[in-house]
Amino acid sequence: MQDNTKQTQEVMAKRTAKNSVFLDLFQNKSYLLKLYKTLHPEDTTATEDSLTDVTIENVLTDNLYNDLGFIVNNKLMILIEAQSTWTMNILVRVLLYLAQSYHEYFQRTSQNYYKSKKVKMPKPELYVIFTGNKGRKPDKIFLSKEFFEGADIDIEVKAKVIYESDKDDIINQYIIFCKVFNEETKQHGMTQKAVTETIRICKDRNVLREYLLEREKEVVTIMMSLFDEEQIMKSFIKSERHDEAKETAERMIRKGKMSLEEIADYVPSLSFEELKELEAEIMQLA
Repeated sequence: MQDNTKQTQEVMAKRTAKNSVFLDLFQNKSYLLKLYKTLHPEDTTATEDSLTDVTIENVLTDNLYNDLGFIVNNKLMILIEAQSTWTMNILVRVLLYLAQSYHEYFQRTSQNYYKSKKVKMPKPELYVIFTGNKGRKPDKIFLSKEFFEGADIDIEVKAKVIYESDKDDIINQYIIFCKVFNEETKQHGMTQKAVTETIRICKDRNVLREYLLEREKEVVTIMMSLFDEEQIMKSFIKSERHDEAKETAERMIRKGKMSLEEIADYVPSLSFEELKELEAEIMQLA
């Protein structure tokens, strides 16, 4: 029983943990409405029933990209989350997401943009939620400025960037949740303890408290995985490099122009014992 408990404690948290919570949180229409009213407090007509979730599903991969889309009162709201690593490539994600969202919208509404009748389109509003520190980063980002030196290009993408603030709205609470998770993983690693401590701290601070009380078990499940995807990728890359080093060493041994000691200098990723074993195998086959 103790072994099982220990194994559970060491289960690695998904690197997509925050992504999953982002989607789980805002696919609940009560929280989605709070998000919308944070962005449009002047709109008193919006209700949960007036919200249409149009988040694009990633059908080809299991990856979650933290992209959220919904339509309300003829507005197409797109929110793309950028985690602590800042990159202007987020604008490319916004552009592609917008194009795909309109494509799916025309299909759902049975509108044909190849015919002469002008199609009806909801007005786009584009946002980036950045969960890292603002620093000197801009409040708005533009495709023309970041990729074409401010040139007058034929298509423009403009997105408002949302950072942590002193407000107590649901977007800011989500950003704080992410920052608490980052701090806990620094202290506890990508483990279940980091997840449970994040939930405990956020509930104590009244950060997403209602959501975490309602779905604590589900949130823990969402944030945990038996396999750390990043670690799997690192292992794969290490394995690939090891195989390449082994092939290089094998060619050098077959040529017979260098001693094992000299070869070891060229392929430091292989131990001297591995080189001796490889030499023995080659001589056996000769």
